[in-house]
Amino acid sequence: MDAIHASLRGLAARQRAAADNVSNLETPRYLANRVSFEDSLRDALRTGDPMKSEVSTRRSMAATGVNGNNVNLDEETLGMIDTNLRYQLMVEAMNAKFRILRTSIKGA
Repeated sequence: MDAIHASLRGLAARQRAAADNVSNLETPRYLANRVSFEDSLRDALRTGDPMKSEVSTRRSMAATGVNGNNVNLDEETLGMIDTNLRYQLMVEAMNAKFRILRTSIKGA
């Protein structure tokens, strides 16, 4: 459950970053945010405490346009779709855990 929760935290941060990026699509000198948490979660899982994983946000160093902005709407759209699918998968994993608990409690 902790691993699922940590994943949901990271994916939610990634969704917020993508929304910020899209909302600043035309903002001069805006650099896109990138969120990473998978490596940290993997390391935390190895040590047995997934809640110690960290979500990190950094600015993208991708090439910028003439206005100094480097947000790419196509990349953001694909990233949001990927993040949404991963989020749905984690929510379903959480629901499956709760179904198992509910079945165990009912005894049937």
